[in-house]
Amino acid sequence: MTPTPTAPDRELRLGFATLIEALEFAATRPTGVNLYDQRGRMALALPYATLRDEAQALAGRLLASGLSRGDRVGLVADTDADFVRLFFACQYAGLIPAPLPLPAPLAGRQAWIEQIARLLTSAGAAAVFGPDTLLPWLADAAAEAGLRAPIPAAELPQAANAALPEISPEDACYVQFSSGSTRTPTGVLVTHKALMANALAITRDGLQVRPEDRAVSWLPLYHDMGLIGFLLSPLASQMTVDLLPTAAFVRRPLIWLDLITKNGGTISYSPTFGYELCARRADTADISAYDLSGWRIAGSGGDMVRPGPLRAFAARFAEVGFRETAFVASYGMAEATLALTMAPLGRGISSAPVDVERMENEGIVAPADGRRAREFVSCGPVLPNHELEVRDTDGRLLPERRVGRVFVRGPSIMTGYLNQPEATAAVLHKDGWLDTGDLGFLDGGAFTPTGRAKDLILLNGRNIWPQDLEWTAEAEVERLRSGDVAAFAVERDGDDEVVVLVQARSSDPVVRQALIDDVAAVLRARHAVEARVELVGAHALPQTSSGKLSRSKARTLYLAGAFRSVEPA
Repeated sequence: MTPTPTAPDRELRLGFATLIEALEFAATRPTGVNLYDQRGRMALALPYATLRDEAQALAGRLLASGLSRGDRVGLVADTDADFVRLFFACQYAGLIPAPLPLPAPLAGRQAWIEQIARLLTSAGAAAVFGPDTLLPWLADAAAEAGLRAPIPAAELPQAANAALPEISPEDACYVQFSSGSTRTPTGVLVTHKALMANALAITRDGLQVRPEDRAVSWLPLYHDMGLIGFLLSPLASQMTVDLLPTAAFVRRPLIWLDLITKNGGTISYSPTFGYELCARRADTADISAYDLSGWRIAGSGGDMVRPGPLRAFAARFAEVGFRETAFVASYGMAEATLALTMAPLGRGISSAPVDVERMENEGIVAPADGRRAREFVSCGPVLPNHELEVRDTDGRLLPERRVGRVFVRGPSIMTGYLNQPEATAAVLHKDGWLDTGDLGFLDGGAFTPTGRAKDLILLNGRNIWPQDLEWTAEAEVERLRSGDVAAFAVERDGDDEVVVLVQARSSDPVVRQALIDDVAAVLRARHAVEARVELVGAHALPQTSSGKLSRSKARTLYLAGAFRSVEPA
């Protein structure tokens, strides 16, 4: 089987009114989507022309099954052809797909069923589809949500000459469940107009897409960075994209780099932990067969960008052609479709040590000058036709290099949360400004995020970023890895107390006690924080759908007594 080509000589067109219009134009080119299996072997080449034809036929069958224009449809977002076909079939049928997550590793059957039932209920879904292997689980979730049992897409009734509706830019395109690390996932209703505005800003202004570009991704398609960044935006620029299942990358991270090498990938993104996994695995692997010299945009987003792991990745893979200047830091969220800011191309990671004490106590971003420092990564200027402001707690505009709450406005911003007018009104103002809930600062017009407002720890008049505590522990305590630590504050006896949960892999009491002591000591020395350190099991810390740590859920579980702790001797 031959993958669809890169087609460097093709005419490149950017800017469409609807996703259907984008697919219709992409179908005139030889490019498309290539799907790979768990071992990195090609499973299917799906040219955009074939995708268009199959999606149109499937759209008629969806309508023949009793679904009507405007119905919302849950789609379990496996990285396979069925999901891709169904997603675009929904577009032609005027249905609104809501991508749903696959079962999380180690989470268990019942937890996934309950999660999917909640999402289907939140979406007001009329039907749900998923992989054949998950149909028994999905049937239970559908029953719990009051839906009929799911059937395989292949068993949908045939439709003869079904009339497909006209789709306008104002129509809803899909529902994206926000992974927000400080609240229960909420459905964001995205219109064709908002999607195409964001896709244009990403491809034309952020990535500056070229005809010779080819995208490669392992990111999950139920998350905005996977769906918009590496399925819909490539299609909107007629770019071929190679998709790996997320589970394949998790088991064998270097399979990602192998695919970039074999297919000549030029654009690929990952949260910081993906680069860290590859660098760690490469410590004991032969990487001489890789060629990363053509990888011109190695994006980082989806979580706080950490410069240390990115530098380690660049150093390890320099011998096979990777250039540190390929790194591009980005900032965005589902409420803005995907991207809001992107760092300039060809410059790599831009960061500088900041005086942590002045930042904690005064909200001022100042050079470290030998004092306690922290590196924050600049994510670049706001994308064209969008606005970003940093405000204080009273809503007043702050000058540059002052940390405050982040507000954004522009054509990519959501119209609201699905069926949640109160939640919408709480964050989306009548003048179009969205309160992101994030903290950050501007410097020379470039935006640097510093964390979530609700995650901020207030202790004795200091504003402590939990990431500082987590990253210090993970960097300086030898037995810890990235993602092993969660920090938050709880009230105890009328005072705030810092709690730090640490994933422990050893059952040896001596090793576990040493881990508690080491973490407490490094936080005391580096941050002047007395923390209550508690050990939890490996993989016990909760994550959002995009793989980010969910501190709020960790705190809730901790207060509910869900973690078995190990007390200091």
